[in-house]
Parts: sequence; C-alpha cells; structure tokens
Amino acid sequence: MSVLRVEKLSKRYPARRGLFSTGRPPQAAVEDASFEIPRAGIFGLVGESGSGKSTLGRCVLQLLRPDHGRVIFNGRDLCTASRHEMRAARGKLQIIFQDPLASLSPRRSVLQTLMEPLEQFENSARANWRTRCEQVLEMVGLDPEILPRLPQQLSSGQRQRVGIARAVLTRPDLIVADEAVSALDVSVQAQILNLVKTLRDEQGIAFLFISHDLAVIAQVADTVGVMFRGRIVESGSMEAVFRRPAHPYTRELLSAVPDPDPAVAFQPLRSTRLLSQGAGSGCVFADRCPQVMERCREGRPASILLEAGSGHRVECLLHE
Repeated sequence: MSVLRVEKLSKRYPARRGLFSTGRPPQAAVEDASFEIPRAGIFGLVGESGSGKSTLGRCVLQLLRPDHGRVIFNGRDLCTASRHEMRAARGKLQIIFQDPLASLSPRRSVLQTLMEPLEQFENSARANWRTRCEQVLEMVGLDPEILPRLPQQLSSGQRQRVGIARAVLTRPDLIVADEAVSALDVSVQAQILNLVKTLRDEQGIAFLFISHDLAVIAQVADTVGVMFRGRIVESGSMEAVFRRPAHPYTRELLSAVPDPDPAVAFQPLRSTRLLSQGAGSGCVFADRCPQVMERCREGRPASILLEAGSGHRVECLLHE
C-alpha cells in the first residue's frame, strides 16, 4: 500500500497585472502530475529551476491548494479534507526546508525548536518530551548537549540535522525534503543523504526528495520523476531512468552533469524561452528538443509505459 498517491495534480498562477498587461492566460506551474510513493520509499523529483518542483511539494503538503487533482495520503484525499482531518494528517506529514538557518528561529534554542511539534501534535506526558528530544538528536547524529544552543551557534550541517530531528519527532509517515542539501558542503551533503536512507530503513519513513542535482537524486532515490515546465515528462525506477533515459530532456540533464575527467568538455543546458511564455498546446519541450517533429507542437504526448517492472514511463512521441 502506498503512503502517498498524487493523481492528475494541477496548479496555475494568474499572470501578473500591470500598466502594460497583455492579458496573458494563467501560467501552469504544475500540470497533470501523477506519481506514487510506497511506504518507506524515496521518490526523487528532479528538474531545473522553475520547473515546478517546489510548487508540487507545497501542493502535496496543502500549503498551496491545487486547482485540480487529488493528493491521497494514507488513504485520505487531502484536497477535500476538513480542517480537523488536515490537522490530524499534519503530524504524519512533515517537511525539511532548504535553508536550515532561515527555517529555525534565531531566538529559540534547539530544545524550544524541538518542543514545538510536540506541543502541536503530541498527547503524551510533557515530562517525557525532553527525553524524546534527546533521543531524536542522537538518532540524527547530534549530541544532546546542544539543546540549549541557538541556531547561530551551530554549523550548517548541525542546523540541518536539527531540522530533520524536528521533522522526525512526530513519527511521520512521509517527509517532503525540498532542496534539503543544496545549501550544504559536499561532505555534509553525503552525511545528510546517508541519514535520510537510515531513517527510511530503520524508521520506515517515506520521502518526497526534491532537488535540481541529479547526483543527489541518484544517491538517495528509489524512483525518480523528471519535471519540466510543470509536467513529469519521465518517471520510473532510478536505474531505469538514469541508465536508460528515454526523454530528450532527461538525456540533456544527464549530459550536462560535469565529468571529473578534464578532457571531457562540459555541455551546459541549452537556453529556453521564459517559463511565462508557455508552450502552447504541444509538447512542453518542443522549443528545445533536438528531435522535434511538427506533430510535437500539435498536442500533448500521452504517457507511455516502457517497462512494466520498473514503472518506466515517458511523455514523448518518439516512443509512441
């Protein structure tokens, strides 16, 4: 049974209005996104900046209300949940933010920060809460002695571990990690990614892991969704998508990863039009695709299943 199932989720933002507004239609930040995360699974959502990854994550958390679609969390559609039902769900649905310093109050100690989710969602005796905080800190590799410290007295890696500890305290079923390691040094990134996999293996926590970095996704994810201009253009197991990329955009992303061999030339991503200009009714990648055909501009390609075992799917007429 899956812990999260997203079905045909869409979110549009109205065009900005100004003195010289041209009355452009609303911009689709997320369009018909569908994916599933099993219990204790890690789904990696990858794409360049502006592709709609963070908007999709916020819609899953119901921090943004989607225009269409369903978010089924533990069998309940959060898009139609009552206020009481959402409060009950939030204890099992947590988030890790991108910037650990900005997400922690500079005036609250580590102990006060960790106490906050317990005050909101925990019904056990308050006398046991400090012990719970100490245990969770040890779980994420921190010494309980840091409990009285303020965020500015910690390193970036320690702050991110505090953020993870705060998310883990309520014993969630799913954590949305939005660019959770992008602000960290490479060595600290590796430690945090190992911690995420440990929490998955030992605590059974599922993750929606959002990142622009393919190397990060390759290290941590079981399944992958590649996002471009609001659409998940390719998805499947990590091995299937990264070893046998089917969509031209996925191949472009992989080719743009720098090779450690100085003899191999760097291939940056090709430029594209501004996201606000949209892509009309055709394929969202048509204006950048080296293999574009005339019919690519006539309508959205259907999602095609390439491999049933790996769940490998692609939206591309080249595989029709």
